[in-house]
Formats: sequence, C-alpha cells, structure tokens
Amino acid sequence: MDVLEYFLPLLIIIMCFTYSTWWYLSNRWWKSSSVPTNWPLVGMLPGLIQNAHRVHEFATDILVETKGTFKFHGPVLANLNMLITSDPANIHYILSKNFSNYPKGVEFRKIFDILGNGMFNVDYELWEMHRKTTMSLMNHAKFQTLLERNMWNIIENRLRPILDAFAEQDILFDMQDIFQRFTFDAISKLLLDHDPKSLSIGLPHVPCEKAFNDTVDALLYRHLLPESCWKLQKWLRIGREKKLIQAWEAFDQFLYPCISRKQEELLHQSTIKDEEFTFLNEYIKMYNQWKDGDLGTLQTFLRDTFLSLMLAGRDTTSAALTWFFWLLAKNPLAEKRIREEIQQQLNLKEDENLNFFSIQETRKLVYLHGALCETLRFFPSVAIEHKLPHDFDILPSGHHVSPNMRIVLSLYTMGRMESIWGEDCLEFKPERWISKRGGIKHEPSFKFSAFNAGPRTCIGKEMAFIQMKIVAATIIYNYHIQLGEDQIISPSASIIIQMKHGLKVRLVKRVPLMSNQIQMREQC
Repeated sequence: MDVLEYFLPLLIIIMCFTYSTWWYLSNRWWKSSSVPTNWPLVGMLPGLIQNAHRVHEFATDILVETKGTFKFHGPVLANLNMLITSDPANIHYILSKNFSNYPKGVEFRKIFDILGNGMFNVDYELWEMHRKTTMSLMNHAKFQTLLERNMWNIIENRLRPILDAFAEQDILFDMQDIFQRFTFDAISKLLLDHDPKSLSIGLPHVPCEKAFNDTVDALLYRHLLPESCWKLQKWLRIGREKKLIQAWEAFDQFLYPCISRKQEELLHQSTIKDEEFTFLNEYIKMYNQWKDGDLGTLQTFLRDTFLSLMLAGRDTTSAALTWFFWLLAKNPLAEKRIREEIQQQLNLKEDENLNFFSIQETRKLVYLHGALCETLRFFPSVAIEHKLPHDFDILPSGHHVSPNMRIVLSLYTMGRMESIWGEDCLEFKPERWISKRGGIKHEPSFKFSAFNAGPRTCIGKEMAFIQMKIVAATIIYNYHIQLGEDQIISPSASIIIQMKHGLKVRLVKRVPLMSNQIQMREQC
C-alpha cells in the first residue's frame, strides 16, 4: 500500500513510540490472541493498519474469538471507536426489531458521499419514496420481459463470442473482469437504455466501468482511518482519495450525458409507449413529489439514483459469480450435479448447446440455486453494514451503545461461524439449501444476511438470482473451466467482496464433444 495513505496514523505512532513501548513491556502478557493490543493514545489502530490488506479475515479472527461481538478502540479524539458484531441476535435486532433506532446516519453519508441522495445513502421518508418507486418498477408487468431480453442479447452477441475466442486460443483470462463488464453493460442498458459495450472483443477500457473498483476500495478505507486523515488525503488528492475523485469524475462524465439524452427523448414523446422510458419517468415523478426540496437539481438527483442502482447491479452480481465459479472449480462433484440438473430440467440432449431458457425455467434449477446461496454464505457481496444508533440502547449480546456510535455488522464473518452454521461451516455444501422435499430451503435473513434483512432487505434479490442462474447455467453447460496455476485467491479489502487479484482461468468448449471425451476433459 502507498505509505502516503498512512502518514498521519504513522506519525502519531512514531510520536508515541517511546511511551507505548514502555507501557507494553510493563503490562505485557503472553497469549495466542487475534485481538489487537489497545495501545495508549493510538488505541488499536496499529493492529488495524497491519492487517488492512486482510481486513475481513482480521475481523473474522477477532469475532470468532470474542463470540461474535467486539469493541474496537481507535486513537484518542479520532472518533474511530466501533462496535463490530456478527451475532445473529444483534443483526436481527439492529436490522429488524429496532430498525428505527439504527438509520444510516450522518457518518454513513459522509463516507458514502459519492452516492449523494441515492437510495442506499438516505433515511426515513426519502428512503421510503426511493424504495416504493423502485419496487413498483421491478413489479411492472413488462420488467421481467425487458430483463430477459436484455440478458440474452448480451450473452449471445458478446459474452459467448468472447468466451468462444478465449477457448479457441487456449489462453488464460480474468473471469472476474468479464463478469464485471457483463453486469455493467447489462445494468446500463436496463436502467438507461444505453449499451457502453465494455464487454466487446479486445475488452476496451471504459473509464466508468473501471471506476467502480476504485470506489468500493476507497469506501472501505474510509471506515479504517479517522475522518481527518481521509479528508486531508482528499484535499491533497493522494492515495485512494485521488482514485475516488477520478472515479467520481468518470461517473459524472458517463451518467449526465445518458440522462440528458433520455430526457430529450422523453420530451419529444407525446405518450410513453415503451417500458424503456419507465425508469426515467418514474424517478422524475418522484423528484417532483418530494416536498422538502433538498435534492439539488433534477439531473443531480437522477445521477445519484442511477449511480446507486448501478453500483448494486454491477458489483454485487459480478462478485458473486466470480466466487461461485472458483468454488465450483474446487468442487467438481457439485459442478457435475449442476450440469446434470440443467440437462434434466431444461430437457437438453447431451450433444446439444444451451442457448436460451426463460426466467420461469430458472426456478427449476434448485441445486444451482443452493450452490449460489452457499457461495453468498461464504462471500456475501456486501461485506459489511454500517449503522449509527439514534438513541442509547442495549443489544441482545448485552453491549451498550450510545448515539452516533459506529456499529459495523460483519456479514462476511457470519458464514464462517460454527455457532451459526455448525461444525461443517467451512465446507461448500449446496445441499444445506435444499429441503427434504427437494425444494429450496429458506434460511432466516438474520442468519443469512447476504441480501440484508428487515425493511432494507434488497429489493433486487430475485433479479440477482435470475441473472446469476442464466449466466452460470450458460457457462457450466457449454464450457469446462480450468483454474490457472499458482494464483493467489483472496478477498479484496473493499466494501464489495471481490477477488483481489482476479480469477485467471482457461475454458474448454464442451459441446459437441462426445460424452467419453467430456469425461476425459473433466478428469484432467
């Protein structure tokens, strides 16, 4: 990491080094513990900086040892004290039972200022209007038709030709990059009726598409340092703050022209006849209905709204698909069972390509659904939730919280706790999501929080599963994936759990291979 990113915390550490060393030697006691030392003046910041590159694993080590809840002490006067929890009782209480006491809060809006007045950044009446408007759009009679047409158009015209080219050339490529481009193009087309064509032969550089990666990295980083540190970096335009500024500019340069173009088209339409204009029109209505008048200009509000939805639609789905195919490559029996399910439920012949199936048919793929849920248990796309209590409260774990005390929910940790998932919690078992009758087994949201819980439960959950199933089934049935050798697989230190170094793979086309050739390929 860039040393400049840590210069203020390191300066504090250097100034206190002599005193801290004396204090440590005077009070040292040997133990094998994951809990960081609480140093005078600087608190636990040195331990956090030391583990910043593996922050999610670091939090998991601590929470497993402390039975699910831990208070992190930051430097004096830095306002960095946090209560971190993965206790399902606390999760349920904060996200559902006492939801009104745990809004996003002012600290969240500061950290996520790039999202402006988008749905994920606001509370109370404005959030309710956002949610109501977006849900009405997703429940529109033509929405699933639009989604299905959109998905298959990109798969057939761009994803398949690119994957075929990689298979024919027998070269390593980054599957995570492919999924990120795919989901970016898909959500842009769905929301804005604009196809940026980032997923094209040659994989062109599209600044807005790449800006999402820099954004999610910087947003987690803002959780780890005092506000004064990252604000100073922002003013100096250094480190991750510099990249976040550049990402902000890339988003604006992409979104504002798209919005202006759609407004012009809408202006010249006497009536709205096609579903493609529904999104823009409904959000314009919402803007006009908002009585407080604190949303800025219409274009700024639309920019905030669409950026928030694009962040959710691009990053979460692409991250889940990347981890899914890595886990599948490590568990070939699960891959084989999914392929058999696809062939049986979609009535395919063994030498037949999988070219199209409907949204309704995705619901037949129960084992595939279980494998995707198991992936999200290990790697929930949104790794943490951030809340601020409005009033004093006592959590079910017995911990006291005060107003504006930062509470971090570690959703990443939850999937790795024996107390929640049993002794086999570290095993990849899609079967745990299948009921005795062969249907999908539903777990309570405070146990499986990959799609949040309570009133803020993700309204795009069904859409995400549809997209993941269509892409996953298409690739699994038509190709065999081989992992590249000697690559380091680890989660990125960001809000969205991506692969830090990508996922390098080779593809082998399966069809029209004969069945014995397919078996030989899979054994290799």
